[in-house]
Amino acid sequence: MRRGKRGLIATAVTVVCAITVLAAPGAAFASPSPTPTPSANPPLAPSKDLEAVRQKLDTLYRAAARATDEYNAAEEKADKQSAEVVELAKKIVKGQERLDELKERAGAAAASQYRGGGLPPEAHLMLSDDPQEFLEGVGRVRQGQHATKGLLGELARTQEDLEQYAKDASAQWKKLESGRKAKAAAQKKIEKQIAQAEKLESALQKEEQQRLVELEKEAADKAQTAWLGSGILKDISGKASEQGKKAVAYATAQIGKPYQWGAEGPRTYDCSGLTSQAWISAGRGIPRTSQEQWKQLRHIDVRDMRPGDLIIYFDDASHVAMYVGDGAIVHAPRPGRTVTIAGAGSMPILGVVRPDTGADAGADAD
Repeated sequence: MRRGKRGLIATAVTVVCAITVLAAPGAAFASPSPTPTPSANPPLAPSKDLEAVRQKLDTLYRAAARATDEYNAAEEKADKQSAEVVELAKKIVKGQERLDELKERAGAAAASQYRGGGLPPEAHLMLSDDPQEFLEGVGRVRQGQHATKGLLGELARTQEDLEQYAKDASAQWKKLESGRKAKAAAQKKIEKQIAQAEKLESALQKEEQQRLVELEKEAADKAQTAWLGSGILKDISGKASEQGKKAVAYATAQIGKPYQWGAEGPRTYDCSGLTSQAWISAGRGIPRTSQEQWKQLRHIDVRDMRPGDLIIYFDDASHVAMYVGDGAIVHAPRPGRTVTIAGAGSMPILGVVRPDTGADAGADAD
């Protein structure tokens, strides 16, 4: 460790309380007194100071999780808008081809009239001396009039469709550009929060980092114990549906893979990337983000949940995990951590949602 390191944690806690970014280690933390003899084992920060760091890290990573949801939502919207722009472009191409064809037909009709001396069919009919030819000609003229009217009508409609497609494409393009800006802004938020958290963690000694992990586990265990202490587990007896079993199998197979914001596998995941891909593997597409999963999927009472259901956490629905049974979840926790098993009550539960189709799909499955 660098000189002056022993006072770094106390300084970091002060900075945390002031809600500012921790400065890089260096002369700013050097003691004005004569340089002390380096110690082989510098004193560790008191547990209460590490607890303050833990809470600050939790705040930073929660903020990053919210920004990640914003990023994922913007990305999903941008993908849909891009697909819509492509479809409109295809319609414009087909519409232009049809317009060209109709114009060619109209041109051929005009040329035919020119070859007839420039007289309309009605005039030629009136000049005929043959009564039979006159009667037959009346029918042909009427058919020609209907055909011409239909051709001109289709020309007008095709032209109007093309103009509308162009307007729609322009509007979608503007939305796409707006979505890209929202995505970029969310990315900046994520990177800022994670950078602050990583700087805070990197300032800790190795032993302090290990102790920090222990404090995180202790806090989670305490919350889980309180949740189980309510007797909730004895009321939870639902069995997984066939789709639920497949989703759980996929999610648990990812245990040990790193968390990465915005990732949907197969090597890394964020929390909703894991749950959405797990259910896609089970044949059920669900919303990409935890907030949309909370908004769009069917809500289930906690006591009625079964393996495969998704538990949404925190008041802002910024985290999601999959229930695997026996009071446990599988989830991608946060940057710097891997997909893991944890207690279902280790975080504040907002509610439970069920991706399965049908009110009681597979409820009685073994």
